[in-house]
Amino acid sequence: MAKDISLRNVNVTRYIVPLREGGSLPALAEANDGFKYVLKFRGAGHGTKMLISELIGGKIASALGLNIPELVFAWLDEDFGRSEGDEEIQDLLKGSIGQNLGLHFLSGALAFDPKVEIDPTLASKIVWLDAFITNIDRTFNNSNLLWWHQELWVIDNGASLYFHHSWKDFEKHSLNPFPYIKDHILLSQATMLDEADRFAHETLNEDFFKGIVNLIPDNWLMWNHTEDTPEQIREVYLNFLRNRFQHSDNFLNCAKDARG
Repeated sequence: MAKDISLRNVNVTRYIVPLREGGSLPALAEANDGFKYVLKFRGAGHGTKMLISELIGGKIASALGLNIPELVFAWLDEDFGRSEGDEEIQDLLKGSIGQNLGLHFLSGALAFDPKVEIDPTLASKIVWLDAFITNIDRTFNNSNLLWWHQELWVIDNGASLYFHHSWKDFEKHSLNPFPYIKDHILLSQATMLDEADRFAHETLNEDFFKGIVNLIPDNWLMWNHTEDTPEQIREVYLNFLRNRFQHSDNFLNCAKDARG
């Protein structure tokens, strides 16, 4: 039986505090299910493309068996945030009415210490993931890794899939060996990259990629700079993932060379 990859829908009921360490000004918020979430806003700098990166990257990470906070579609109604005193935040909330993305808040989690040795298979899977989705933001400056309940958790994939910011020649971008992997915080511990690649090819497939691309809401795909329909945009994402996956040797060998 295929694993259910759907997302729950929650309504945001309370804005708690901005998380200003994030460039897109995410926030800690509470929803009507009683849980707290790190909220990523459609009205932030990179708009819905950052949400798409977070969604696709998160679902691939989960499929690879990595710990990642639950993703939910988080809805803001038009009255939300009117009482917010900070004008910057109020503008952000006004620009984010509708469907946003939330990640379950890991209360009490600790930042990852790069001096800590982790399982090389785990390190290799995370490096493989980030090379595959072209995530430039898991470095010593910003690990986007947390310790929670004595396990390593992957957070914040919003800086991945950066080809979509230019939105042209996806095929060329899909073959990118991703030299930025040299800066990855776990690269030195990723001694089992070939095994991680084999595992990924045993685990992921085109039907899975179709499934996660189809999760992208139409209202996240109304872009001013293209006349493509939401369905056409989804097809580009699918073709990018399919082609990159088929040519994983490109980024795998680049990561191995960076290690050597």
